[in-house]
Amino acid sequence: MTKFYSKTFNELTTAELYAILKLRVDVFVVEQNCPYPELDDKDTKQDVYHLLGYEQDQLVACARLLPAGISYPSVSIGRVATHEKARGNGLGHQLLEQAILQCQRLWPNSAIEIGAQEHLSAFYGRYGFVATSEMYLEDGIPHIDMKRESGG
Repeated sequence: MTKFYSKTFNELTTAELYAILKLRVDVFVVEQNCPYPELDDKDTKQDVYHLLGYEQDQLVACARLLPAGISYPSVSIGRVATHEKARGNGLGHQLLEQAILQCQRLWPNSAIEIGAQEHLSAFYGRYGFVATSEMYLEDGIPHIDMKRESGG
């Protein structure tokens, strides 16, 4: 059973912050063989929340929830990651569902935007996200912008 928590940067313990950064680097830099600036100065901004998913005291999933105007004109979800060993059991679905619920709680009646890896567009589509851009390369990986209207 995965337990989810949502915290601002200042509410994170140093151990939680380390676990988030390790998971994100393991997934986005090491696993995807994609050197890029993981520390982009958005984690510490006011009203940014970090969604953490734990199983047996180990961080297995995380996402970053951003208010409108930081990454996109609308509220956005980013840095969506699941631990390699925890995949295949619906954890990604749980994580996205929790991320959407938290965004709705924090910023009611707001659209949500994401920059999705293109091969995951159908996954996000199941949750009401629709493409709003053509494919573009971000750090050498095909991406597509997607948006979920409020209440979508």
